[in-house]
Amino acid sequence: MIGFIRKLLKDRRGNALAIAAACMPLVIGAAGLATDTIQWTLWKRQLQRAADSAAIAGVYDRQAANGATTTVSATVSHDLTLNNHVWMALKSGYPQVSFPGNSGAMTNQVKVTLAVQQRLPFSSFFMSSPPTIIANATAAAVPAGGSACFEALETGTATGLNFTGNAGIEAPDCDGFSNASGSNTSVAKGSSDITLNSIGGVGGIQQSNNFHVGSYRPYSPALADPFADVNPDPSLMKCATTTVVQGGKNITSLIGLNENTDLSSLDPGTNCFSSLSVSSNKTLNLPSGTYYINGGDANIQGNLSCTSCTIVLTNLDTAPTATIGNIKVNASSNINMTAPTSGTFKGIAIFQDRRATDCNQCNKINGNSGSIIQGAIYFPKQELEYNGTGTTSAICTMFVARRLNFSGNSTTTNKFSKLDDCAAYGLGGAPTVSMVRLVG
Repeated sequence: MIGFIRKLLKDRRGNALAIAAACMPLVIGAAGLATDTIQWTLWKRQLQRAADSAAIAGVYDRQAANGATTTVSATVSHDLTLNNHVWMALKSGYPQVSFPGNSGAMTNQVKVTLAVQQRLPFSSFFMSSPPTIIANATAAAVPAGGSACFEALETGTATGLNFTGNAGIEAPDCDGFSNASGSNTSVAKGSSDITLNSIGGVGGIQQSNNFHVGSYRPYSPALADPFADVNPDPSLMKCATTTVVQGGKNITSLIGLNENTDLSSLDPGTNCFSSLSVSSNKTLNLPSGTYYINGGDANIQGNLSCTSCTIVLTNLDTAPTATIGNIKVNASSNINMTAPTSGTFKGIAIFQDRRATDCNQCNKINGNSGSIIQGAIYFPKQELEYNGTGTTSAICTMFVARRLNFSGNSTTTNKFSKLDDCAAYGLGGAPTVSMVRLVG
């Protein structure tokens, strides 16, 4: 045994074993450091993904709140919890949420900073405290299209923009947008042929061969109501009345506005009427001004023309449940209207009071080749149907309604101009379609 040990000590082949033993601490140290470094890198990636998601959620919150920041921090925290991007607890004092100012076209910016600090077995032998892993993300709303010539304000799951039949839209400089949150916010079917700059919505949009668009923009921030601050002033409504004797008593009632109404003694800027009607094959030429319809309907079967004017479907009664009328335009009628360029109803040709209760197929405008409405058609709380029967040059026309249905009995081509070029009709400066994206 002693001889074997002596032989082993004299054997030079044992040098390799000694060298390996001497290097083993370095090998183990390198492996341990590599393992911890990989873990730090993984945490950094997870943290960055969490910060990105939270910043985007914060911008959506600001968009929905018209730029307010009151609930952004709560939204950021909810997103972090909901998506569970970071399995460990954040370092005390995080998340940090800040709001960089608008930078050019970038608005509603939100910056989120996250940090984690966790001890690892190997590195803790050499470090008194573990490193702090930090991730920053900044998101903002950026323009993604132009102004919407077609805007549906529906916020439920119903389809906001519906193109059917032979409806044809030629508006390569305009956008279509629906605030609906369902899976089909905008639909084009049948033989419709819709050409737009983009089609967007808060919810999903199914691609269709009927859409010819530069881009689809589903799951985008809601588009603001361009006329949200416009409200009729009852004090300006001086209703035209007539008095008749019935049973020995004087009965005073509102008069309706029609082709037989004497307008010479009326102030079209402040007068209101019980209804508006134009009989078939008859013509009503209105002076410039505002025409309030007090609780009644507008029924156009003949020809109506008016330059720099607005028809307002409203009610003198200020109750929230006051009756608000509807509009029906016959296919054989011709409407030629231009909106005013100043005043309360700047840019609006037809306005329906937002106290109107929701209904289906209650407002219908049947246009033909002789009709043109230049300005906005605004029905914020009700559905509007627009049915063309010929080639209508709807230049500088903007449709804003709770839901919009376009159809046609024959191939109809409605040609729309870019709204920013429509200052002559009070339009321009309408909210633009945007998208939320990371900017830093």
